[in-house]
Amino acid sequence: MSFLIRHWQRLLLSLVPLLLALLHSLGIWQIDVLDRLDAMVYDARLRATMPNTLDTRIVIVDVDEKSLAELGRWPWSRNKMAALTQSLFDQYQISLLGFDVVFAEADVSSGLNQLQALAQQALSHDAGFLTHLAQLTPSLDYDAVFAKSLADRPVVLGYYFSSEQQGRTNGVLPAPVMSAQDVFNRNVPMLDWSGYGANIAPLAQAAPLAGFFNSRTDTDGVVRTLPLLVRYEGQYYESLTLAMFRRLIGMPQVTPGWSSDLRQTEKNAELQSVVLKWPDKSFTIPLDSTGGLLIPFRGKGGPQGGSFNYLSASDVLSGRVPVAQLRGKIALLGTTAPGIVDLRATPVNATYPGIEVQANALASLLDRRFLIKPAHSKGYEALLIIFVGLMLTLSLPMLRAPVAVALSLGVLVVLGGIHWWLYQAHSVVMGLASVWLMAAAIFILNVGYGYLVASRSRRDLIALFGTYVPPEVVREMVKDPDNYSMRARSDELTVMFCDMRGFTEMSEKLAPLQLQQLLNHVFSELTQVIGANRGTVDKYMGDCVMAFWGAPIVSPMHAQLAVKAAVEMTQALSRINQAYKAGEFSHIHFNIGWGIGINTGQMYVGDMGSNIRRSYTVIGDAVNIGSRLEGLCKVYGVSTVVSESTRILASNFVWQELDLVRVKGKQQVIAIFTPLAAVGQLEAKKARELAVWDAFLTAYREQDHDEATTLIAQLLHIDNTKLLYQLYAQRVDVQRQHPKIPGWDGATNFETK
Repeated sequence: MSFLIRHWQRLLLSLVPLLLALLHSLGIWQIDVLDRLDAMVYDARLRATMPNTLDTRIVIVDVDEKSLAELGRWPWSRNKMAALTQSLFDQYQISLLGFDVVFAEADVSSGLNQLQALAQQALSHDAGFLTHLAQLTPSLDYDAVFAKSLADRPVVLGYYFSSEQQGRTNGVLPAPVMSAQDVFNRNVPMLDWSGYGANIAPLAQAAPLAGFFNSRTDTDGVVRTLPLLVRYEGQYYESLTLAMFRRLIGMPQVTPGWSSDLRQTEKNAELQSVVLKWPDKSFTIPLDSTGGLLIPFRGKGGPQGGSFNYLSASDVLSGRVPVAQLRGKIALLGTTAPGIVDLRATPVNATYPGIEVQANALASLLDRRFLIKPAHSKGYEALLIIFVGLMLTLSLPMLRAPVAVALSLGVLVVLGGIHWWLYQAHSVVMGLASVWLMAAAIFILNVGYGYLVASRSRRDLIALFGTYVPPEVVREMVKDPDNYSMRARSDELTVMFCDMRGFTEMSEKLAPLQLQQLLNHVFSELTQVIGANRGTVDKYMGDCVMAFWGAPIVSPMHAQLAVKAAVEMTQALSRINQAYKAGEFSHIHFNIGWGIGINTGQMYVGDMGSNIRRSYTVIGDAVNIGSRLEGLCKVYGVSTVVSESTRILASNFVWQELDLVRVKGKQQVIAIFTPLAAVGQLEAKKARELAVWDAFLTAYREQDHDEATTLIAQLLHIDNTKLLYQLYAQRVDVQRQHPKIPGWDGATNFETK
C-alpha cells in the first residue's frame, strides 16, 4: 500500500497503455494502428518463412494472354471447354480438375437458338431442314457437350457468393455440407452471404460437386485468409479448395469441431475446426473465428514465382504440353490474364493470381500444414498484456534508468522470441503489436516521469523499525527505503500468539527478582528465535508474546518461517527447562511449556495507536483467530495449533490434523493442525501412527462408531498418555450412546476464549 501511495501517479500513467491494449485485444475497442502493425508483423514473418519450393502435385491450367490471343476472348464457348476437359482427362490423365471460374449463363454462341426458332416458324414445314437440325443439335448444344465431358469425372466446379443488398441469385447451388441442425442451431460467427452466382443446371447436374472460390479481404485490402465454410440462408457450403480436397481423399463427411468444454445446448460458440469423418477415422482442419484458413503462401506467386507449374490453356488444348507434366496431377483451371481481373493483393505480392490462392490452400490441406490462430488467442493476448503490463508498471518505478532500459528491451526481445517460436515450431499465430507497443509506451512514460518529477526523499528506516525487527532486516530495508513505511496496509500475513504454560504456578514459588530474571531470559531466547526467522515482534503481554511475519519486508514464505520459529521455540524451551532444573531452580518443580497459536490471513498492518503512544502492529479478524487458536493448545495437549490457511502455505512440514472447530465469535469451521516434523524427517513409527490417526478421523466424522472405536483403541495402545487420544476416546464413547446426527459436519464449538 505504501508503494502504491508513493507512486500512484506514475502507476496510473502506466496503466493507461495497459488498459488501451487490453480493450483492443478483447475486441472492445479496435485500434486500427495496432491491427495494421499486427498485419505487418504477420506478413513479414510469413515472407521470411516461405519455402519457395515447387509443388509438383498441383498444376495451374492458365487462361493467360497467350490463350486469349490464340483461342479468342473470354469466356470461351463451351465446346472449347469440353475439348479442354476431355484433353486433360483422356490425353493427359489428370487425377482431378477444379474450376476457378463459373459458368453462370447458357452458351448461345453456336447459333442453335436461331436455328430452333426457324424450325418453329419459317422452316417449320421443311422436312429436310428439320432432319438436319435434329442431327446437328447434339453438337451445337455446347452446354450439353460440356456437361457430357464433365459427367462421371473427378471434377469440382466453382461458383461465388455475393453480399449485394438485392440478394440476387443465379444458377444452381450444390448441396450444403452442413445444416443448422448439424451445428445445433448455434449462432456461429461466420461469413454470411445474401446472394450467389452458380453454374447453370445442366453443368451442375453433370458435376454436382462444387465449391465457392471467394477469398476474404482484410481491412487493408490484403487477402490472408481463405474461407473453408460460409453460411447462406442457414445452410453451410464448402469452398472450392475443401471440395477438391474431400474429392481426393474419398469424400468424408464434413462436421463442425467445437472446443471440448462446449455443450450442445449453448447457442453462441466459435467454430474451431472442420472435422472430416470417415467411418473409422477423422481429420481436423483448424479454422479462424470466421471459418477461414490462414493461407501459408509458398512463394511470390505467378508463372515465374516457382511455387506451381503454370501451363497455358491453349498449349494444353493443342497438345503442345508433354504428357508427363500433367499425368496424375491435380489441375486447377483459372486465369491470370490482366483483363479478366482475377488478381489479389496478398502478404507476399501486391498482384497475386486468385487461382494460386486456391492452389496454396489446397497444398496446405494436402501437407496437413496449417497456420493456427486458436480460439483462445484473444485470451492469451489479454493475459500476456496484463502480466507484462503489470510487471513493467510495478517494477520500472523501482529501477534505475540503465536497468529499466535493459528490462524493457529484454521484454520486447523475449516477446518477439516467444511469438517467433510459436510460429516456427507450432505454426501458431498470435497477436504481438498490442503487447509490444504497450511495453514500449510504459517504458517511455516511466522514463519521462522519472526525469520530470523529483524522486521521493529517503526514509529514516532505522528510527522507524529498529525496535521491531532485527538489525539485519533493517539493513536490508535501508537498501531501498522508498519501499517501506509505517502507513497502514492490508496484506496476507501470518500472526503468532505464544503463551507460557505453568508460569503462574512458577511465579508463586519465585522471588520477584528471580521471576524477572526468568521472564527476561525466556523472552530473550524467544525473541532471538523470532528474529532469526525474520519475524516482527509486535508486543509482550505479561507472559505472552505476539509476533507476525510478512511485514515490513514482504515474504512469500511468511507461514513457513512462522511455523519454523514455533518448532525452534519449543526446542529452546526444552533447553531452558533442562538448564534451570539442573541449576538454581533445582529445588523446585520447574517445568514451563508453550501454547502457540498461528494463523495466516488478510490483516491490516501499520503504525497504529493514539497521539501519545503508537505501535507498529497488526489487527483484523485473522489476528483474533490466531489468539483463539493459542487457547486451544491445552485442550488438545499440543504445544502448537495452526489454522488450515497456515498449513497450506507451510507445506514443508508434516502435519497432524487435530479437529474442525468453531472458535468463539465465528461461525465458519476452521481445520486446525499441529506440526510433527519437517518433510522427510518423520520417523517411520510416527508415520504409521499418523496414518491410523487419519483413518480414525475419517471414521469419526462419518459417525462410523465401530471403526472409530477400534482405531482409537489402537492409538491409545501406541500412546495412552497422549491427551489428544484420550479426548477423542471420550468423544467416541459419547457418540456411541446417541444416534447418528444427520448432516453433522464433525466440528467442535468453543464458546470461551
